[in-house]
Amino acid sequence: MTVEWDARGYHRVSGPMEAMGLAALDRLALAGDETVLDAGCGTGRVTAHLAQRLPRGRVIAVDLSDGMVAAARAFLDGLADVRHADLLELELEEPVDAVFSTATFHWIADHDRLFAHLFAALRPGGRLVAQCGGRGNIARVLAAAAEVGRQPRFTRALEGFVRPSYFAGPEETAGRLEAAGFDEVAAWLELHPILPEDPVEYLATITLRDHLARVDEALRTRFAAEVAELLGAPVELDYVRLNIDARRPLRGPAGLAAGRAG
Repeated sequence: MTVEWDARGYHRVSGPMEAMGLAALDRLALAGDETVLDAGCGTGRVTAHLAQRLPRGRVIAVDLSDGMVAAARAFLDGLADVRHADLLELELEEPVDAVFSTATFHWIADHDRLFAHLFAALRPGGRLVAQCGGRGNIARVLAAAAEVGRQPRFTRALEGFVRPSYFAGPEETAGRLEAAGFDEVAAWLELHPILPEDPVEYLATITLRDHLARVDEALRTRFAAEVAELLGAPVELDYVRLNIDARRPLRGPAGLAAGRAG
């Protein structure tokens, strides 16, 4: 079951996501005149910072959620070319100089196909810089949610539930990037615990949204509150981020120079 995002709620509580996104953005070296693909732009909070670093360039921002796309278009107000697109089906008119992504790849199960499409989207020499949930991400949160879900009032709704996220490790990620054709590959995990201002709203809007889509609406806030209670005070969410840096080589398999596209 695909659960649509509450874009307005996400925009309100996603300050921690913005902070993690900015840390990843600082790794992307830019001259200011590039065309950059923001792969999974959400409501555009990080996209706005990316656009500010490209005064002579361009941002193509894509997201699969209709709500996120609408919110990003309103928030960015022309700062980026915001498009509805599936990264596993991505096709661009021309290759881009860089691909940037944050808090997105863990929502995509097929990383082999994902990296192949991102490789195709880059010009030779173009870079991929990304950050997403990695191995061990929110393990305590999910364990607490499983415990709350075993209560009789929730068991039927959550029977057979599997959260639709994939938290990959750096080793398999590096292998997949290299198989897709990337070089200068680096992938590593980073602990990034956060303390949300309103833990119940944050859990309900972001971390537990797929759980709550199956729970009776009248019980959703109670479910999130009981997860927060199990986590203790202050509520600390055990984020683990998978950082990715890679490059599309300047030369193809045949050893021929492939000059800058566009």
